[in-house]
Amino acid sequence: MICSRRGWAAAALALALALALALALTACQTYAQEAGTEDAVYAYDNVLPHIEYPWEAQQGTGQAAQPHCYRKVYTLDPDLGEAECFTVDPDTGIFLDVGSQGEPFDHIQRVNAVAVPGLWDGHGHLAQYGEFLHTVDLFDVDSPRDLRNRVKKYVREHGSKIGTAEKWIRGVGWDQGVIGRMPMADDFEQDPELQGLYIMLDRSDVHCALVSNAVLKLLPPDLPDEIEGGLIVTDPGRGVFCDKAMDIITPLRPKPTRTDLVAEVKTAIQALHRVGIVGMHDAGARPNTIQLYEELASADPDWTLKVYAMIECVERNTFCAEQVPQFTRPDGKLSVRSVKLFADGALGSWGSAMLEPYTDSPNTNGSLLLPPEDLRDVALQWAQAGYQVNIHAIGDYANRLAIDALENALRHTCPETETKAQLRECQMNLKRHRIEHAQIIHPDDQVRMRDLGIIPSLQPSHAVADAPIAEERLGKERYEKYGYRHGSLRANLPIIGSDFPVTPPSPLRDILAAASYNRDHNDADGERPFKKEAVTQMQALAGITVHPAAGSFLEHKAGRIRPGNWGDWVVIDKDAFTQHLIDDPEAVMDQFDDRHILETWVNGKMVYQRPNPEAVVEEDRKMPETSVSGV
Repeated sequence: MICSRRGWAAAALALALALALALALTACQTYAQEAGTEDAVYAYDNVLPHIEYPWEAQQGTGQAAQPHCYRKVYTLDPDLGEAECFTVDPDTGIFLDVGSQGEPFDHIQRVNAVAVPGLWDGHGHLAQYGEFLHTVDLFDVDSPRDLRNRVKKYVREHGSKIGTAEKWIRGVGWDQGVIGRMPMADDFEQDPELQGLYIMLDRSDVHCALVSNAVLKLLPPDLPDEIEGGLIVTDPGRGVFCDKAMDIITPLRPKPTRTDLVAEVKTAIQALHRVGIVGMHDAGARPNTIQLYEELASADPDWTLKVYAMIECVERNTFCAEQVPQFTRPDGKLSVRSVKLFADGALGSWGSAMLEPYTDSPNTNGSLLLPPEDLRDVALQWAQAGYQVNIHAIGDYANRLAIDALENALRHTCPETETKAQLRECQMNLKRHRIEHAQIIHPDDQVRMRDLGIIPSLQPSHAVADAPIAEERLGKERYEKYGYRHGSLRANLPIIGSDFPVTPPSPLRDILAAASYNRDHNDADGERPFKKEAVTQMQALAGITVHPAAGSFLEHKAGRIRPGNWGDWVVIDKDAFTQHLIDDPEAVMDQFDDRHILETWVNGKMVYQRPNPEAVVEEDRKMPETSVSGV
């Protein structure tokens, strides 16, 4: 049992949560359909009554609280607004006092930088990112020759110990649109250094894999021509397997050692801290991976990241709750209370399930990864077991089916909900089911999604990355009316993530993308159809702080700098947070560069400091120069 060491704490937490859930429907205020700027930042205040969690009763050793003062502190708390200083309990790592003047902040030097709550990536893949950092980087390869050269360079750096039947060469990042055609196994045979090696390289969206002839020889000769929910590519040659067809290849791959996995995860954690990330939502972790996470979070000092893990069963889209009980560690380093289901594939490989055929491939509508009735049934099974249900859906048909499944789950699990408003209240306050990506949504389903309060987990960087192909895939009307919603779903408190390693993790770049949404796409009249989908920098900041906290049931402990929350914050040497959209991203690109991250703090301890930071200390002063105001 993963949770066997928690005993009384787990029982106390379950009791506290049960009490909160019983009170919530009567204690909450329904969130307005058209949220204003401040509502979008503060909408989850008073959603749940404050719970005295077991870990809040911890006793410290009596050491003096540590004060930290900056030019400005964005607390994102409606009562505190902007501040200059805060203190952190050195024993528990909890924020204590927040303000600008008076004891204990008098005579404390202000660092000439901005502090914000610790940043969260709302959709990433920790273990896969760690593996990526130890494998071949194929992003931006622009030809089969370039791909071979990247792999060959990696082989030369690592010697004869890789590319064997026991240790395959792994990589991620290729895109047939950039390469100029679909790659194939025979491409490797054109270089003597790569002939006979075992190679498996994932597409940039990780929904297709390219393998070498050495791997193909391991397969049975009678492979089917068609795979339900998947694709075996044969043009211009064999070697690429997409979505459920990847299940033919994956079991053959040698399993990494525990030593390799630990090294990869630690590398990923440090890389995330360098860009200001203190926590992430792991969008699909197998039970054995979660077991490894718990072992590291419990005993390894290098585990300094907060992880909200979504369970992905070994057999995808099934029920396996008995393998991973729900739990949240007192220090927030690991929390499990949700599941990841998959409705379809990815847009780039024509795998997203569409209501109508693709414009540039009229013979296909994409692929569902399970029948609609099966998605509905498994979503209900998880919801009835008390788990948050998060469904991967990119195409408009997949999003419709995801909304159907989640609405069905809500109607079966929400007590005494007779009206749409009551169902939405139950969803927003108690269940908080999500659609991961929510990328292409029919206008009718956009209304349903808003009415039900289903949380969209979005990747603004995908809107930018997909721009060169999206209109070609979807056609002008679908692209502009169905695709890449954000601002119009703001009432549902969208969570922002990068989907790393598909896109490099960078919360600052995600803010830039969200605030300038597809600014280069104009219609015939010169209008920008996506402008209404952009959000302000402050709203985007909420999408990587406040909203991920609420979307993981941690709004009372994360996402804001306020007394009682975990002492997580990031120090940035540029103040790039305003209440405006960004019309010219190129002009402000520098403000959102990762090099502006000076420090990252988790539970009151610094986990990253920019090498050789410049001295940025203001003159010592007693009184603040400006008054504290609301965000």
